[in-house]
Parts: sequence; C-alpha cells; structure tokens
Amino acid sequence: MSSTNAQKLKYVAKLVKNCKKCPLYQNAANSVPGNGNPDAKIFFIGEAPGFYEDQQGLPFVGQSGKLLDKLLDTISLSRSEVFIGNTIKHRPPNNRDPKPLELNACLPYLKAQLKIIKPKLVVTLGRFALNFFLKDQSISQAHGQVFNINWSSLNLTLFPLYHPAAGLRNGSMLQDLRSDFLKIIRLL
Repeated sequence: MSSTNAQKLKYVAKLVKNCKKCPLYQNAANSVPGNGNPDAKIFFIGEAPGFYEDQQGLPFVGQSGKLLDKLLDTISLSRSEVFIGNTIKHRPPNNRDPKPLELNACLPYLKAQLKIIKPKLVVTLGRFALNFFLKDQSISQAHGQVFNINWSSLNLTLFPLYHPAAGLRNGSMLQDLRSDFLKIIRLL
C-alpha cells in the first residue's frame, strides 16, 4: 500500500470533514469522504450518503452496501481491495438528489481522489453517478458498457451499473446488476 496515497486521501478526507462550501454539512452527523484501498484498481462511485452512511461516516453500509459486499464477493474482491465513494460527501435531506451547488462543492474532492488513486476502472452505481460523468446517458442503456472518457482532465474507463438499491427493489435489475458485475474482472 502506498503510504503517500493514504496520506493524500487522509488530507482530502480532512478537507471534506471541514467543508462548508454548501449547506449540507449543517445537518450531517458525519462527512462521508469515501473509504478503501488507496491503490485500488477499481473505484466505485455512488450518488450520496444515506442515513446509515451519515451515521457511520462510511459509504455503502446500509442494505445497498450489504448487497455491494455480496456482489464483490462473487468476483472474489473485498472492500479492502477497492475504493468506494460518492459524488457528494454529505447526506442530502430526505435522501433527495444532490443539487448543482452541492455537486460543484464536492467536485474538487472527487477529482482529487481519482487523481490520487488512478483507478483502472471507475464503476458508477446508478443513474445519478453515471450522469455526473456522462450527462445524456440513460442507465438502462449504458449499464454494463465501457466508456473511455476524458473528464475534468482525467482519462477514465467508466463502467456504469445499476445502483444496488435499484437491485433490491427490482428483480430484473438485480439480475442485470449481477451479470454486469461479473464483467468487472474481465475488464481489469
């Protein structure tokens, strides 16, 4: 593990913890900067922290996180081998979609994390995370496909998937999610 990357990510996490660029910090129990391997080959990006993430300060720890853990297990990976974060770093009230001001406030943190980690694959979880990178893409059309993009001066290989929460609500989406997840190992 690169101690330099770990130190840089700790610094970003400290910046996130002290961030007051948008009002979300006012009602948050904790910031949720992201968590995982500082040298990860895969960076998972969701939309925003939910209730349990806000309580624990860690991404994907509720029911969606349990499903994500099971999906990782199917490809013989653990959380300690990947990095998991969100487009924004504080929980929006009532789990509403993030607003442009909030996204713009968090953009430098996500960009810094991607620059530090330099993942081989960025896996977006859900429509919102996909549209953060590719504005006009539909998740139902884009899931399971590879997109090589230049985003904010970073060359990224993007692999959109349905959000685990969608899989928990919809059996056919869960099947697509499981099937698409199996492609991750081949992509590496």
